[in-house]
Amino acid sequence: MALSTSAASPCLLLKSTSLFSIRVPADFKKEDILSVGAGIAGVATAITLKRLGIRSKVLVQAESLRSGGTSLIQRNIAILSRSYTVYAIDLLGFGASDKPTGFAYSTEGWSQLILDFVNEIIQRPTVLIGNSVGSLACLIAAAESSSWSLIRGLVLLNCAGGMNNKAIVDDWRIKLLLPLLWFFDFLLNQRRIAAFLFDKVKQRDNIRNILTSIYGNKESVDNDLVEIIREPADDEGALDAFVSVVTGPPGPSPVQLIPKLTLPILVLWGDEDPFTPIDGPVGKYFSSLPGQAPNVSLFVLEGVGHCPHDDRPELVHAKLLPWLAQLPALQDNANNLSRAN
Repeated sequence: MALSTSAASPCLLLKSTSLFSIRVPADFKKEDILSVGAGIAGVATAITLKRLGIRSKVLVQAESLRSGGTSLIQRNIAILSRSYTVYAIDLLGFGASDKPTGFAYSTEGWSQLILDFVNEIIQRPTVLIGNSVGSLACLIAAAESSSWSLIRGLVLLNCAGGMNNKAIVDDWRIKLLLPLLWFFDFLLNQRRIAAFLFDKVKQRDNIRNILTSIYGNKESVDNDLVEIIREPADDEGALDAFVSVVTGPPGPSPVQLIPKLTLPILVLWGDEDPFTPIDGPVGKYFSSLPGQAPNVSLFVLEGVGHCPHDDRPELVHAKLLPWLAQLPALQDNANNLSRAN
């Protein structure tokens, strides 16, 4: 999720689900192209059109919607859009975005998508916010961006150590499971076996059990949330995306990336996360950073699991909003826009 400040605060939600409501800005021109229900295909189209000198807008707003990948942050958009322009995209292979057959997914590929979107669509000082693997993609984007980058801050929610668990070899729990993980990779590379396993994983009862195990607030695990996760699993290419993410290279680790950065970083971590536990190698690394890196702030959220923004959004907002408010780059931009208007 990317944020950029604005004097007016429309919420632009990039999705490829059906249209629920659209707010067309007052400055909309007839020659502009309006891309609705965008997803990654719409983002790519908008970027291509811009390179050709054709103006385009990607607009989808669904204030009461909670379905599809990006809607896991819908509760956050309602709060953040009071002061900021909020762009929310499903990364390639996730949620409502495209899932191209045979595509080799990687954290580096996702990070380049983020950079392209920030540089060519947002074009303003921006804070990147991500959860789990999304956090890692944002971290790579910031670390690999140039000195004139528009990225002015990072918010990492339970940041992953890699695209999959094979990156966390320092954790004794992973070491014990590593032979099993490699065997599981072998099975997933057998198409029929992979299809059988994926069909079992995406069953509603299994999804509910997994979500219950990673959410601290069990009341958040309702039928809507189960459908949010299940529906994209029926998309064409979903099986290929699942296999590629689980079996592919884990990519760069936060330990390699954080030392490259001097921009402000807010780290929020649920203390009941079984996927990236605070007492695991990645959690311990981030816990050590505030004493070593003055640009890093960390808060551990009690009773919260792997998805803090959907698990207990009010706890996330209590830390996130004051942190955003004190970022000089964003405040200067907001003041300039206010004077211009």
